[in-house]
Amino acid sequence: MRFCDMNESQLLALAITAEEEDGRIYRDFANELRQNFPATAELFDKMADEESNHRHRLIELYQKKFGEHIPLIRREDVRGFHVPRSSWLLRTIRPEKAREQAALMELDACKFYEAAARQAKDASVRQLLGDLAQEEQKHEAAAESINDKQAQAGELDLEEHVAKKIFILRFVQPGLAGLMDGSVSTLAPLFAAAFATSNTVQTFKVGLAASVGAGISMGFAEALSDDGKLSGRGAPLVRGIICGFMTAIGGLGHTLPYLIPNFHLATMIAMIVVVFELLIISLIRWRFMDTVFLSAAFQVIVGGLLVFLAGWFIGAS
Repeated sequence: MRFCDMNESQLLALAITAEEEDGRIYRDFANELRQNFPATAELFDKMADEESNHRHRLIELYQKKFGEHIPLIRREDVRGFHVPRSSWLLRTIRPEKAREQAALMELDACKFYEAAARQAKDASVRQLLGDLAQEEQKHEAAAESINDKQAQAGELDLEEHVAKKIFILRFVQPGLAGLMDGSVSTLAPLFAAAFATSNTVQTFKVGLAASVGAGISMGFAEALSDDGKLSGRGAPLVRGIICGFMTAIGGLGHTLPYLIPNFHLATMIAMIVVVFELLIISLIRWRFMDTVFLSAAFQVIVGGLLVFLAGWFIGAS
C-alpha cells in the first residue's frame, strides 16, 4: 500500500496500530530495565501511558467517524515506513540504547502525523493528527525534563554505576579470566617444549594445541558454571564464547613467534610478547577492577614468572 493512496479511515487505523505497538515496546523496555535501572524504567512507563492516551483518542474518533470495526493496518504494510525492532529481541538492552531507539520512534511518529495531517481532508481527523504531531514533538522535551530531575536526584549516576557493573560482569570479567588463563597457563607447556626440543615447529604445535585446548575448556567451564539468572552475569553462551576466545588469544600471542625458524629469535620475541600480555592484563585490572596498577602488575608478573620458570625447569631437565 502506498501512503499517498490512503484515506482517512486507513490513516487512523494505521495510527492506532502504531501507537499500540510503540506503547508495548516502551512497556517491554520498562519491564526489562526495571530491576537494574528504575529511573529509566519510570521514563518508559510514562511514555507508554502517553501512547495509550493517543491510542484512545484515535479509537474514539475512528468509532465516531467510521464505526466499530477497525482494520489491522501495520507500518510494514505501507511503503516507506521504518519498522522499529521488536523489543523482545532486545533482552540485554542498555538504558542509553533504549533511549536512542525511543527518540527515533518519537521522530518517526511525528513525521507520520505531520504527513497524515496534510493528506487528511476531514477537518476533525486533520485536527487530531496535527495535535498528535505536536505532542510527539513535545515528548522528547518532556523526557529530557524527567532526565534532568532524575540526574539532580542522583538516580542516573546510580544507573551508570549499575551499567558499568553489569558490563564488567558480563563481558570484562569472562574476557579477563580467559586472557589470564591463556597467557599464563600455556607458558609452562610452551616453554617446556621449547627448551626440551629447541625445535620451533614442535614448539609451535604444542603451543597451538595448548591454546586451542585451553580455549575450549575455559569456554565450556564459563558457560556451564553459571546460568546468569541469579548472579545477573548474562547469557552463559555469550560469556563462554568471550572467555574461550580470549583464552585462545592469550595463548596464541606467545605461540605465533615460533613460526619463525630461528629458535633463539623466536624465543626472544615470545618472551617480549609475554611481557606485553601481562602488562595488558594489569591495565585491564587497573581500569575495570579498581586494582592499583603496580599491585596488579606485580601479582600478574610474579604469577607468569613462576609458570615460566616451571616450564623452563621441566623442559631443561
